[in-house]
Amino acid sequence: MSHTVQLPLDVTTIQTLLPHRYPFLLVDRVVEFEPNKRVLAYKNVTCNEPYFQGHFPGHPVMPGVLVVEALAQAGGVLTQLSSQTTADGRLFYLVKIDNAKFSKMVVPGDRLDLDVTLKRVIRNVAIYTGVASVAGEQVACAEIVCAEAKA
Repeated sequence: MSHTVQLPLDVTTIQTLLPHRYPFLLVDRVVEFEPNKRVLAYKNVTCNEPYFQGHFPGHPVMPGVLVVEALAQAGGVLTQLSSQTTADGRLFYLVKIDNAKFSKMVVPGDRLDLDVTLKRVIRNVAIYTGVASVAGEQVACAEIVCAEAKA
């Protein structure tokens, strides 16, 4: 990664930062970035997402755990962009979720905005605050803790 980040970042660039791939890559684009502070990304929620087949037939709703996972992945993008490295050789795992709240359903056709702020870094652990919204309305929020895997 170069020292200057050219926004927006597309999914091809995001795949150099995260190890996730379809159907589990939940960040489509990064539109704002402040090193070591904040990232704004989004996920286009489409009707052909594999989880909609069973969650729920006739009334598709994006699972809340996947909304939180999308926030965690956006946090991973923030960490990787801030350290100016690719996903090669670094692997972070979601280890804790605190204060998760879900206020609205996310459905096909929504653009899920992922606003993630880095609260602190302690050694190999990053603590993020994430807010997910659709059309300017908050749909979920959580405090997310991720840790880098020991090699």
